[in-house]
Amino acid sequence: MSELPQSTIDAFHKGKFYIEQPKGVGHRSGIDAMLLGATVPLDATGKLADLGAGAGAAGLSVASRSGVETVLVEKTETMSEFARRTLALDQNRDFAQQCSVLNADVELSGLARLSAGLLDNHFDFVIMNPPFNETADRTTPDALKATAHAMSDNMFEKWIKTAAAILKARGQLSLIARPSSLQNILNACEGRFGQLEITNVFPRSDGDAIRVLVTGVKSSRARLTLRPPLIMHEQADGTSSGKGVYTQAADDLINGRKFL
Repeated sequence: MSELPQSTIDAFHKGKFYIEQPKGVGHRSGIDAMLLGATVPLDATGKLADLGAGAGAAGLSVASRSGVETVLVEKTETMSEFARRTLALDQNRDFAQQCSVLNADVELSGLARLSAGLLDNHFDFVIMNPPFNETADRTTPDALKATAHAMSDNMFEKWIKTAAAILKARGQLSLIARPSSLQNILNACEGRFGQLEITNVFPRSDGDAIRVLVTGVKSSRARLTLRPPLIMHEQADGTSSGKGVYTQAADDLINGRKFL
């Protein structure tokens, strides 16, 4: 592996855990990862796979507050190494022993997937924050970031197929994505996951949704539910991002005090 890029060590959940991640290149974890982790109950037990884990932020947001055995599944060797460094941080010593890193491609299938270490009927929870840039989107010259952000062909079908294979019966799938991907997500869940719950995430009350959080249960036949929307900010600060003061609901979720 080539020399790692410069990195930063960043606190999450107000210092409950830390992530070492690349500086200036690649994908940097933030609010999306914390919202994804918040789809898993605070008192969760069993085994969890974080697919496309990057440096491990979403998976560690669960492991740091529960006894869940967590596997950080990451395709690129660079980000896998950052995940290993994250687990070696002294600040994470209280829960790092229940976590591991698996350098594997989520899109593998059949014997190739099994050989990579993604075993059938093995996990109680699967969480995923798949790449979100479509082929028509402008690509970045940052190769590491492009790998993390650019969709592959039939990506949701491949990722959700893997999730269904590695989850135990009645295991829970959680993912975060752009609203434009919702139809592809629902199509991929058909026949695999039921009891789907969709939460639209809005930057503020007067804006359009920017993310969807989707959970489902393997082999369930329960109907789909649209949950109350999640409003992230109380007020706009005049910028195009719509950032402002977090609502109490959003602050509780992104800092690990409550789950969705």
